[in-house]
Amino acid sequence: MKNDALLPHLARIVRIAPEVSDNHLFQVRFEDEGLARSFQHLPGQFVELSVIGVGEIPVSISSSPTRGGLLEFCIRRVGRVTNALYRLKQNSLVGLRGPYGNGFPIDKMKGKDLLIVAGGLGMAPLRSLLWYALDNRKDFKKIILMYGSKRPAEVLFSNELTTLIGRDDINCLLTVDSVDSNDTDRWQGERGLVTTLFDRVEIEAETTFAAVCGPPIFYRFVLQKLLERNFSKGRILISLERKMKCGIGKCGHCGLGSAQKYVCIDGPVFTYWDVINLREII
Repeated sequence: MKNDALLPHLARIVRIAPEVSDNHLFQVRFEDEGLARSFQHLPGQFVELSVIGVGEIPVSISSSPTRGGLLEFCIRRVGRVTNALYRLKQNSLVGLRGPYGNGFPIDKMKGKDLLIVAGGLGMAPLRSLLWYALDNRKDFKKIILMYGSKRPAEVLFSNELTTLIGRDDINCLLTVDSVDSNDTDRWQGERGLVTTLFDRVEIEAETTFAAVCGPPIFYRFVLQKLLERNFSKGRILISLERKMKCGIGKCGHCGLGSAQKYVCIDGPVFTYWDVINLREII
């Protein structure tokens, strides 16, 4: 999209799939077939999605760039725009502009081990990276996924992640904080915080990039585990979705203190070095 930076392009909702409570996966396709075929993004980038006549929101792209044509967004119903989005049906039109942000440094990550650590809704933006790596399996060495949720009913993409558990090209570990009586029979994964999964895997920090996304409290403990494993601060990559509005660094809404950095331009993927130097990031 090289035209007016703030002008959205029409896209049609192809499918709406409920994931967990108040979280749906929206599949959309640009109305312009040329744009649908040529649109490119990096894992970790986002778009601005608009509900016509209501407003727009920044949304991480949950689909991999290796699977062109359709774009997927896992969106939680939390406010005016998302409530309006949830009232739309299949074949409704929305607006999209982007992609924005830096995304993950894929070229630097190739040839290395990949550790993906997600907490709760943090799996949504990391899903793009996960499937990119699996679709380009020869470009990466070991792939490990650790994903923790509060309860089995809150695990995003549970069906597709369950299929990964049986594959030999990825070590997929899922855990939940607690299991109630209704979920005892159907939950076959681990029980406990996502940090307990670190003891289940062998990680060579010097050859691994860690991609991390989750709620604020999640970072404190996961980052501590990574540092205990001697990860370089430059190889800990944190995906953030907070504070963005315009997507192009003009509104100042996501400015980070006096550093003249913006989440929408300099992020939403930051290294742990950035976190240390820009403390208000998390």
